[in-house]
Amino acid sequence: MKVGIKNQIKKTVSSDLTAKAMGSGRLDVFATPAMVAMMEEAAHTSVEAELEEGQGTVGTSMTVSHLAATPVGMEVTCESELIEVDGRKLVFEIKAMDKAGLIGEAKHERFIIDSEKFLAKTKAKLK
Repeated sequence: MKVGIKNQIKKTVSSDLTAKAMGSGRLDVFATPAMVAMMEEAAHTSVEAELEEGQGTVGTSMTVSHLAATPVGMEVTCESELIEVDGRKLVFEIKAMDKAGLIGEAKHERFIIDSEKFLAKTKAKLK
C-alpha cells in the first residue's frame, strides 16, 4: 500500500441524514454523524482494492471539524487521501465540501485487519 491513494464520493443530503433525524441536534441540516460516516466510507473504500483476500480495515480514530451547515437537497462531496502508511496503520486526510465550500475536515486512522480473526474475537465477547 502506498501513500497518495485518493477517493471521492458524493451524496445528496436527504431528510434521514439530518441532525434532527439522527438525534445529534434539532435542525434539518446535514448531521455531523452523517458527515463522519461519509468520511469513513471515502477512506475505507479507497484502499479496498489494495488489500489481500480476507483483509479489511477498521477505523480507530478520527479528529474532525464540522465547519459549516449544509441544507437538505444539496450535494456533499467527500475527498480522502492516504497520507501515511506505517505497517498496518493507515492515516487519511479527508475534506467534505458542498457547492458553497468546505464544510468539514478530518484526520482519520484505520488499521488493516484479518476480517475472520477480527470477527471471531468480537463474537467471543458474547460468551
